[in-house]
Amino acid sequence: MIKLVFLTCLASTLFMTGLIWFVQVVHYPLFDRVAPEAFRRYHADHTRTTGLVVIVPMILELVTSAALVARRPEGTDPWMVWAGLTLAVATWATTFFLSVPAHNTLAGGFEAEAHARLVSTNVLRVIAWTGHSAVLLLMTARLIR
Repeated sequence: MIKLVFLTCLASTLFMTGLIWFVQVVHYPLFDRVAPEAFRRYHADHTRTTGLVVIVPMILELVTSAALVARRPEGTDPWMVWAGLTLAVATWATTFFLSVPAHNTLAGGFEAEAHARLVSTNVLRVIAWTGHSAVLLLMTARLIR
């Protein structure tokens, strides 16, 4: 069972890492290219469809990260599972305390300041997900040797 938990955590974290890099480098920077009269609908569609894509992997990552703390895979160090859980919690906290408020502002129409804040604070999620992926890949290397 712990193997399935670990693999689910690895897969969901790697998925979110790739997605957040795409969002940071491609998607969010293009928000300012949407015509002002179309932005509210564009943003509403973005929010709805992005939610469909991210909610399951984010929940899986968080739950499996906690499960790995509760039952650490043999051959891994305690700091690894605690770092993973800390980074998973950081992505949720950053999402709800920084990204969601910026998106709430943008839901009313494009605002350059909110857009800049969204792009700049999203770097924290890029760092957290990339860090969690690195920790899990290190754990993988330990488990397969």
